[in-house]
Amino acid sequence: MERDAWLADCAKVQTFRLFEVPDPGVEECIVLYRAKVKTEDLAGRAYLEMWCRFPGRGEFFSKGLNQAVTGTNDWTSIEIPFFLKKGERPDLIRLNLVVTSTGRLWKKTVSGRVWINGVELARAPLG
Repeated sequence: MERDAWLADCAKVQTFRLFEVPDPGVEECIVLYRAKVKTEDLAGRAYLEMWCRFPGRGEFFSKGLNQAVTGTNDWTSIEIPFFLKKGERPDLIRLNLVVTSTGRLWKKTVSGRVWINGVELARAPLG
């Protein structure tokens, strides 16, 4: 699986922009960002992040902080949601992988490797 995955050699706090989906055609649903992540000696945390842009309103995010991975982990499936009400139609969705430090906010260095594979954007009905 690593052969088909993206590899991030991590030496600093960083956001990896993976995909931008213009005009995704979603409304009144749950948008799901799914991926598989593997880490090796990650002295930091890695998590998924999704940004939705709404015309005239700005950008809003969903972060998978409660599913962050650190250390060494085999392939782990991660999924984060973004809830859209009726009339909420993003004109752009951004999918990121974020690598950040585990300690104090001022700490900007991390180390280790992160692989990501199987990136998927899906939707599910509300409620």
